[in-house]
Amino acid sequence: MVLNCTEGTMSDYSYFFGIDLTKNHFSLHAVDQSGKVLLHKSVTRSKLLTTIANIPPMRIGVEACGGAHYWARTLTHEL
Repeated sequence: MVLNCTEGTMSDYSYFFGIDLTKNHFSLHAVDQSGKVLLHKSVTRSKLLTTIANIPPMRIGVEACGGAHYWARTLTHEL
């Protein structure tokens, strides 16, 4: 599955998305520019790509860990 992201600065995005990586479950959190929570849920490893494929192009923040490098190569949203 290939996900696309447009070029831009942080101010070009209408909301921000963060992922907390663990072994089998991922915590997802998205807010708009005013800080309103748009998404807060946990998904399994097998559903992460499907979940992200259903959101518009955006910058995604991923915690710094060994698994972050794998996800940075797998996701084409801006990390």
